[in-house]
Amino acid sequence: MILFQSIRMALLSVIGNKIRSFLTMLGIIIGVSSVILVVSVGMSYNNQISDQFSGLGTDLLTISIMGYGATTSLTTEQTMAYGQLPGVSGVSPVISGNVTAKNRGRNADVPLEGIMPSYEHVKDFHVQSGRFLLNIDNQYRQKVALIGSETASKLFGMENPVGKDIRLNGDTFTIVGLLRTKGSSLMGSNDDKILIPLATAERFLQTKGIQSFEIKTTSPEQIPMVKEELQAALTAALGDPSAYDIFDAREMIESMEKTSALLSASLAGIAGISLIVGGIGIMNIMIVSVNERTREIGIRKAIGARKSNILLQFMIESIFLSTLGGLLGIGTGLGLVWIVGQFIPFPIQYAWNMVVIAFAFSFAIGVLFGIIPANKAARLRPIYALRTD
Repeated sequence: MILFQSIRMALLSVIGNKIRSFLTMLGIIIGVSSVILVVSVGMSYNNQISDQFSGLGTDLLTISIMGYGATTSLTTEQTMAYGQLPGVSGVSPVISGNVTAKNRGRNADVPLEGIMPSYEHVKDFHVQSGRFLLNIDNQYRQKVALIGSETASKLFGMENPVGKDIRLNGDTFTIVGLLRTKGSSLMGSNDDKILIPLATAERFLQTKGIQSFEIKTTSPEQIPMVKEELQAALTAALGDPSAYDIFDAREMIESMEKTSALLSASLAGIAGISLIVGGIGIMNIMIVSVNERTREIGIRKAIGARKSNILLQFMIESIFLSTLGGLLGIGTGLGLVWIVGQFIPFPIQYAWNMVVIAFAFSFAIGVLFGIIPANKAARLRPIYALRTD
């Protein structure tokens, strides 16, 4: 009964001063909503970056030769020989360039890659119709090509391009396969490209030697060992450890996750400061409330209210303000996350764990910052309280 009376009196006090109560809760509302918004957006961005790098392959190593050593490139045979290293399941050398592709009245500037058949396994690229490139295509420098789904749409519309001819920088190539849709990654669109045999690309692009290739390991756990073996082999072949660069997507993912987590934590910490400020605001208002209701407290004590009754009433009032502010902050924060999600170019994810933490924190603030004013009210002596005007 006493608890019910304390709750009733605390609610009446809050409702009786609606504007002051709202302004008191405003700091908590802003703090909670800011924390939820910042952490949700940060988590969503971090997941997007991780997905983009994972799309590059966590079991892949990408090697780029810059040409500072005694040798500025590798031969195809040298490159394919790295497939014999322990832990390696495939090697895919690539020669890249750009061409103007034409089909009747349609044309488009498209990235071109000269590849080996191993590209299918290493890069996980497969055809949805037709066939992939074969060793015989490289052996006889056949003018055949694979076309990405986006490029096919530009040049052929809804028509099936397999078996059709296409002109690349004026030379005629026959399309033997239409690649499956892969989407985009950090390296750009995987569907807007044309693939031709590596040997054909050397002559067509007037490029000799391999300056870029990828190695697929048997598992992501083999990456460190393969990378170490590869560094030794490349240094011996090129004569200079600075003549090449090995890109490890897994290391980049870990680095980006750490950076993103640190940034999100820093922003959440800054936003969390407003929760502390909101708690101080609650304490100040509660102290003002105690001073305003000193005579009321004296009357209640004079007719038998105990110290614990007064303490409970003001503690409940403080907790109610902070908890209601926390709930309103959660609603505001989730609403802001939804609004931001309509404008950012990646899927938004709600930080539900932060919702729980923010609510618990707002409740704790009500307890911590309500102790001082509640204790002040409970310790008032009836005789002095009654003499207050």
